[in-house]
Amino acid sequence: MSSLLLIHGFTGSALAWGDNIPALEQQFDVIAVDLPGHGTNPVAASVEATAEDLAHRYGSQHMHVLGYSLGARVALRLVAVHPAAVSRLILESPSAGSTDFNARTERRIADDDLADDIERDGVQAFVDRWERMPIFASHAQLPEAVLAEQRAIRLANTPHGLAQSLRLAGQGVMTPLQDRLAKIAAPTLVIVGAIDPARARAEQVAAGIPGARLAIVDGAGHTPHLERPEAFRRLVIDFLQEDAAA
Repeated sequence: MSSLLLIHGFTGSALAWGDNIPALEQQFDVIAVDLPGHGTNPVAASVEATAEDLAHRYGSQHMHVLGYSLGARVALRLVAVHPAAVSRLILESPSAGSTDFNARTERRIADDDLADDIERDGVQAFVDRWERMPIFASHAQLPEAVLAEQRAIRLANTPHGLAQSLRLAGQGVMTPLQDRLAKIAAPTLVIVGAIDPARARAEQVAAGIPGARLAIVDGAGHTPHLERPEAFRRLVIDFLQEDAAA
């Protein structure tokens, strides 16, 4: 059974994949990690250091890798620096970072300010603010049980862990990966919601990776794995099983 590494997004944990994990475990040996600064791994780290750690721990397995948002940025760094570690790559709602100096500076300042707010006001006040962000407007369609589960996962994080994750792994501080995309050789699938406000970033990543496929999930925003889980899983499973069927 092939190994599949799942890398969640900011404010999440390994639990944030919800019902996708038991469904995927029927087909793959699933490894769901807590990113630095999250869940049971409260000491934050940069995107670069996180990718190095994952390569050290799991790179010898030549595994499939699925990353969402922040996790997709880590997955991109992992495949760019340690290509032999990744068999097939799936990026959900990814970004390759920004190469624009002014945009990077503005994002870093905004993330630093938000990090200060988290440490001053606590996780609950931050989560209340986070859940109202326009990028998550489509979550209004989610079942109450799913919303409650995701909120509980966010609230279980520590103020310092989330704050340091912003400071160390935000898009304003990570090394941009645009110039690495053309060298990615792993078969790649990019998944993005049709109504994701950040859809253009994902499309740019897909366009930059040779042979990458772009799958646009109708009716989904930034989190297709939560908003359209059946469609999301079908895309993942079909893509990862192609080698076995060949």
